[in-house]
Amino acid sequence: SLATTRAALEQRAVVMARDTAHGLSAVRALADRHADPHVITGTANVDGRTVFVFPGQGAQWAGMGRELLDSSPVFAARLHECSAALTPYVDWDLIEVISSGGALDDVDVVQPVSWAIMVSLAALWRSLGVEPDAVIGHSQGEIAAAAAAGWLSLEDAAKIVALRSQLIDQELAGHGGMMSIALPAHDIDLSSYQGRLWIAAINGPTATVVAGDTNALKELQTQYGDTTRTRIIPVDYASHTGHVDKIATQLNRTLADITPRTGDIPWLSTVTGQWITNTNADYWFRNLRHTVHFADAVTTLLNQGHRTFIEVSTHPVLNPAIQETIETNTELHTVTVSTLRRNEGSLQQILTGLAELHVRGIHINWTQVLPTAQRVPLPTYAFQHQRYW
Repeated sequence: SLATTRAALEQRAVVMARDTAHGLSAVRALADRHADPHVITGTANVDGRTVFVFPGQGAQWAGMGRELLDSSPVFAARLHECSAALTPYVDWDLIEVISSGGALDDVDVVQPVSWAIMVSLAALWRSLGVEPDAVIGHSQGEIAAAAAAGWLSLEDAAKIVALRSQLIDQELAGHGGMMSIALPAHDIDLSSYQGRLWIAAINGPTATVVAGDTNALKELQTQYGDTTRTRIIPVDYASHTGHVDKIATQLNRTLADITPRTGDIPWLSTVTGQWITNTNADYWFRNLRHTVHFADAVTTLLNQGHRTFIEVSTHPVLNPAIQETIETNTELHTVTVSTLRRNEGSLQQILTGLAELHVRGIHINWTQVLPTAQRVPLPTYAFQHQRYW
């Protein structure tokens, strides 16, 4: 009743409660202005369009998606559709992999599984009334973005993510690596590493990924390690580098029959920096080969009036870079929200994200969130007092 029959004013709060007693305790803390981790408060000052953000590899963890498979019919239905779409191209079962909670070590398993979960999480967000005005993806995340926004059929997206990851596993794995460096891309000198290292991704003002030969990465880490934060990313291949040229012909031939479509949600490319009008097999080679210009894409979206960024993934790997880009480019009110977190994959995590959006002013379809609730009369506000004595 509070959510659907009362005006949503500027100062807002949402109580996350597991039962009535717990809820009353949290409300008392709110009334007494005491901090409570189960109370989410905020000012409804965000006014702008919403973006769904789909990350590349790195958000995965064993057991991701398992709780939602049991607790969310919308998520489960979309995941089964993804499973059917993957079946012609893989020799394992998506639902079994997720239900077992086993390790996700192989690129030709983790990428299709991550893709399916992201597509299913997008369907869950939309079922709760959160509609994106645009989508962007980072590296393999663009395959999920394209499927969620209608630019690829589910079958074509499954084919791309499955067969491309198999080529990576067969031809590129074991021959390279990737490393994040907390520096602007233009401050990283790779002149002595020509043909060995490349700028793979520019995620934020001081969030850059370098990739290439393993030995060269170690040399570069030694060069910057004493003064700059660096981290070797746990992969054994070098996406977004010259290593990918090895599979160009085979990848284009494998994906030659992908059918271009026009999506129903605008999609901003992190490869070209332009709004997508159509794609073909060559685009999915360039997506793997060229630098990911993620920070530029976020800046473009900010300049065009987008203010809400929802990372549709099992862990928020891009939200820090988004926030850094926002702080560098604008003083406007914005909000960044995650979906799930590592080892925290319940429906409550989704509800927490909804609460964060609501208190910042983003419309939520509460009748979808609370479909079985009853409306009851509520006391009126004491806006005006008049004394008669």
